[in-house]
Amino acid sequence: MDDDDVTNRKVSFRKCLEHLSGAGKAIGVLTSGGDAQGMNAAVRAVVRMGIYVGAKVYFIYEGYQGMVDGGRNIVEANWESVSSILQVGGTIIGSARCKAFRTREGRLRAAQNLVQRGITNLCVIGGDGSLTGANIFRKEWSGLLEELAQNGEIDKEQVQKHAYLNVVGMVGSIDNDFCGTDMTIGTDSALHRIIEVVDAIMTTAQSHQRTFVLEVMGRHCGYLALVSALACGADWVFLPESPPEEGWQEDMCIKLSENRARKKRLNIIIVAEGAIDTQNKPITSEQIKELVVKQLGYDTRVTILGHVQRGGTPSAFDRILASRMGVEAVVALLQATPETPACVVSLSGNQAVRLPLVECVQMTQDVQKAMDERRFKDAVQLRGRSFETNLNTYKRLAIKLPDDQIVKSNCNVAVINVGAPAAGMNAAVRSAVRVGIADGHKMLAIYDGFEGFAKGQVKEIGWGDVGGWTGQGGSILGTKRTLPGKSLEDIAAQMRTHSINALLIIGGFEAYLGLLELSAARDRHEELCVPMVMVPATVSNNVPGSDFSIGADTALNTITDTCDRIKQSASGTKRRVFIIETMGGYCGYLANMGGLAAGADAAYIFEEPFDIRDLQSNVEHLTEKMKTTIQRGLVLRNESCSENYTTDFIYQLYSEEGKGVFDCRKNVLGHMQQGGAPSPFDRNFGTKISARAMQWISTKLKEAPGKGKRFTSEDSICVLGISKRNLLFQPVTQLRKDTDFEHRIPKEQWWLKLRPLMKILAKYKASYEVSESNQLEPVHPRGHEEPAAI
Repeated sequence: MDDDDVTNRKVSFRKCLEHLSGAGKAIGVLTSGGDAQGMNAAVRAVVRMGIYVGAKVYFIYEGYQGMVDGGRNIVEANWESVSSILQVGGTIIGSARCKAFRTREGRLRAAQNLVQRGITNLCVIGGDGSLTGANIFRKEWSGLLEELAQNGEIDKEQVQKHAYLNVVGMVGSIDNDFCGTDMTIGTDSALHRIIEVVDAIMTTAQSHQRTFVLEVMGRHCGYLALVSALACGADWVFLPESPPEEGWQEDMCIKLSENRARKKRLNIIIVAEGAIDTQNKPITSEQIKELVVKQLGYDTRVTILGHVQRGGTPSAFDRILASRMGVEAVVALLQATPETPACVVSLSGNQAVRLPLVECVQMTQDVQKAMDERRFKDAVQLRGRSFETNLNTYKRLAIKLPDDQIVKSNCNVAVINVGAPAAGMNAAVRSAVRVGIADGHKMLAIYDGFEGFAKGQVKEIGWGDVGGWTGQGGSILGTKRTLPGKSLEDIAAQMRTHSINALLIIGGFEAYLGLLELSAARDRHEELCVPMVMVPATVSNNVPGSDFSIGADTALNTITDTCDRIKQSASGTKRRVFIIETMGGYCGYLANMGGLAAGADAAYIFEEPFDIRDLQSNVEHLTEKMKTTIQRGLVLRNESCSENYTTDFIYQLYSEEGKGVFDCRKNVLGHMQQGGAPSPFDRNFGTKISARAMQWISTKLKEAPGKGKRFTSEDSICVLGISKRNLLFQPVTQLRKDTDFEHRIPKEQWWLKLRPLMKILAKYKASYEVSESNQLEPVHPRGHEEPAAI
């Protein structure tokens, strides 16, 4: 994206920037309520984007308390004030609960403190309480100024000059309890903490055949409990929104003993701290422990995670989310007029959107009201599509009906892994196998990719066989990069031998190419005329038809963690630049998003060609940076971004040009990006997308009762992916036109529009496209497409 290539939208943004710098606006940023990992990334983005467009940005320390107290609590921030905070949990500007701000007297003092510094734009990062407070403040603003003028504390001119206050909110809350946004800042990091603990507990519980009751945060919202139960395959989960039915005590004990009878050596029960029964009476972890000990006599332990969940470093997802929201919030403030209602910047599917703050808060309060009135079905629906899908998926995967209650479909469905291993593949296989069995199919596992398929490495796989798979990295079924083309005869013969009625392929670009080859061979081999669907799983995130692939989030976290450590090592030595090579083939997703999450100075990718002049300008930029207090640099390079500008070349060039100013080190991350336990996002995403693929297969097979039906239409061989806000099944033949086969990447990639974001936050000039619409959206538009809630 070149600076000269200015579309109308960019022109309007430029105008908007000029208008802002001309007006000399001032933005105040504060964090309020409970802290959450990623708040610092949001603060950093607001400060840097504000300064970039020529505004003054002020830190308001200690939330609303600092606004009321004024003085040294409201301080102008500069570019360097937010350096090195991206990887820090909590909030560096502090947060406090404030009683004074709830009174008109307190708000009067706050207004006076803001007017004195010319601040008429507020960016509030916090929960629904903090955002409601900001909205009341905005509505009262002109009245407060009138009163201050009457008391002679400000003059009439100031009243006119600062006539209205604009407010934009970002939701920072680990509970994910805010309606209207799919993910709040901090939720993903809290899930990381929970899953780290669960993984550790599982090993000790297995040794002793123990039952563990884990209590997680979420006083009014069960999101953390639900998603961690989904991500670790817990035996039972207690949520405030969906209490267990009467007689749950017996049901739970039967479920636990059945699992033990299936040779499962441990039980995990997850409880949200606000868990209740249908009569709104609390269900505590101690109660559950006593019940299990009394009824079953199992050795049972309780672990309460507490504030561990709020702590630690933010995940890659939270850093990118918060950076996107922070920039979007500044743009929203620039575009606001006196008539603009207060808005919340939020995430829908994969897109940043703006929603009316009042409606979101109202809906969040409606959930609590529904729970108080014991309308639990309504509460679950009001929580939004993401919550509902999670709950339904959990129920299907956790509870197996007795065999005699499952209606048999007499169909055999096979699952295969293809391509390089990616973390989260096993979660996807587990989910497919269990949903398939629940739908009455016989499930077959194919070992070692298409190569194993041709050799007949096909075995039936049962419900219990996939227990404990969600947390395992790599691919348990085994995976190979071999394409089916050379052994189509053998594969067709195996399809016939095992009478396979449908095929689910989980893999990366090879899986996509394999699907195309199978599709082309349908006219020669009628055995291949069955429903086939591919679920994208590759660290490179380069599969056409989907914005995300299973495994990419885990790889991104590995890169981000490594960059954090490397940056820390440089803080001691000073004046050092690190050049880090990431994987991804020709796809620059990992380098670009890793750069955004780790706060890199530059990221070289294939999709944006660069030459020696660009390298030269990067070196000059770093030379300037070394004159400031931030004396270190971080440069990411995608492994195939340029044939000639190799990692060694860039390292040598930087070393030569930086002589006397900075020294260089290089680091190739290699295969550590493919390994490791899958992140909560990948476990959850793999589980849900794979369950959805199996539902599609079941629907297709129901359309064609009997064995004779041949599926030859394009829409019976698809790729399932997330596109913007929707889950889409796209015929693989139609995706051909969107694919650059030579470089194994989609022709258009959504994340390239986040490139300017990384440059702006690293102090480069870049033209940034304003979000898809600067209009406020209604909360919960229910479209025709299937919503992609992740």
